Amino acid sequence: MNSLAKIAQSASPDTGVQFRRQTYGSKGIDSFLRDVLALANASITGPRFIVVGTDFDSRGIKRVRPVSEKDFSGKPPYKSLVSEYIEPPLRLRYEAVTIDGKRVGVFEIGDCQDRPYMMRVDYSETLRRGDAYMRLKDTAIKMGRRQLQTLFEKKFQDSVSSNDIEVGFPGDIIHKTLALSSCDLSKLPSAVAASKLQQLIDIQLNLRNSGSTSVMARMLHARLFGSDDPYVSRTPDELMQEMDRIRHKYRHEDGHFLFEANRKDIQLVVYNQGQEPIIDASMVLVLPKDNDLFVADRPPKVLRKGEFFARSPDEISSYPSVRMHKNSVHITSKIGDIRVGEPVAVLASPLRVCVGPGLVSRRFGIRYALHGQNLRSPATGTLRLNFTT
Repeated sequence: MNSLAKIAQSASPDTGVQFRRQTYGSKGIDSFLRDVLALANASITGPRFIVVGTDFDSRGIKRVRPVSEKDFSGKPPYKSLVSEYIEPPLRLRYEAVTIDGKRVGVFEIGDCQDRPYMMRVDYSETLRRGDAYMRLKDTAIKMGRRQLQTLFEKKFQDSVSSNDIEVGFPGDIIHKTLALSSCDLSKLPSAVAASKLQQLIDIQLNLRNSGSTSVMARMLHARLFGSDDPYVSRTPDELMQEMDRIRHKYRHEDGHFLFEANRKDIQLVVYNQGQEPIIDASMVLVLPKDNDLFVADRPPKVLRKGEFFARSPDEISSYPSVRMHKNSVHITSKIGDIRVGEPVAVLASPLRVCVGPGLVSRRFGIRYALHGQNLRSPATGTLRLNFTT
């Protein structure tokens, strides 16, 4: 029996373990964020747990209520919700375990030594930016000024100054600016296919208006697609419907083009010039969102002998967490301990981007915030991306 199964089966409700009868679901995100905050701020050492699918009757007997497999499908995206709404960053995992042949879910919240944990932005009218909760025994209470001040004072006394931290792009020296060259997006597989379809649509419309035969359409099809692709008569409406589906049809080819064949890698390093290591560090990066800046939210599939194959679990898990917002792209990476006097890579696997021609001669700022359990305050700053031909 693994450790999470032991917690689910043997533990009782206390400051570090919470039991919940039902899954949170999309309607229970307020409760989920509040419970995570309360456990993260609890005055205990070690990881904390939420066991979903169990409760206790009036006699204190534990009852197991199975959790649907749908709750593990990523909807709602529990890890992403924690990254988006709670600061400083928290480690969270959610796994299914079995008790007496019944599936329950267990959230494990990592060792929380960077208290206080608070809402980073508003989620709802009842859960606003700056709100913080703490679990006492089996109850979550909202933290007031005195409790927050005590935690901040302790954190300050035991902390490292962010002035001792340097962040930048790697090289012989740490650079503050990175040049990225652009590529020709007209060669994007879906764009090439769309151009060919548009030519077929245009000639079909011309043929229909002139009353001509389809010989020209057949000749154009052979020139565009080659003799190995047999001609199939399609109306302009049918071709337009295919045009609507073209990006999905060529998604793997486009992914390979953007994030493998024409990719640019972004990597950062942290240099700790202080007197002691930074414990349990993580970094959040924010990039402006632009139609000509493509950022991979996962590594593209691998092309082998004309077929696409999934990446290994290690390659997928090592890639940073990427979330698309309305006007920005947020990248989160867990670094671990940052020792003194040696540059440490921020990303286990570099961020993959592709630059379109519309960004040539422009400059973007890339904002960063480095968090650590013993950092007095986050180390923040802005680096520059220059886009070239």
